[in-house]
Amino acid sequence: MKNINWTKKLTSRKLWTAVASFVSMMIVANGGAENTATQVAAIIMAGATVIGYIIGEGLADAANAGESGDESEDGQ
Repeated sequence: MKNINWTKKLTSRKLWTAVASFVSMMIVANGGAENTATQVAAIIMAGATVIGYIIGEGLADAANAGESGDESEDGQ
């Protein structure tokens, strides 16, 4: 079985669009108002943006931490 790259999956706009669409359609299918479905989809997409930003910044910080450690070895 292949390893799953969770970082790539969780930052995928396609994934979060599919989740927001599914939840919105479930709200409408169960008798909810379209306005409610739209608001819930907007909240999901906003949360996805925050998750993507946090993961992206964490990866950038981790990469920068590895690079700065190499410069300090020669004592400068």
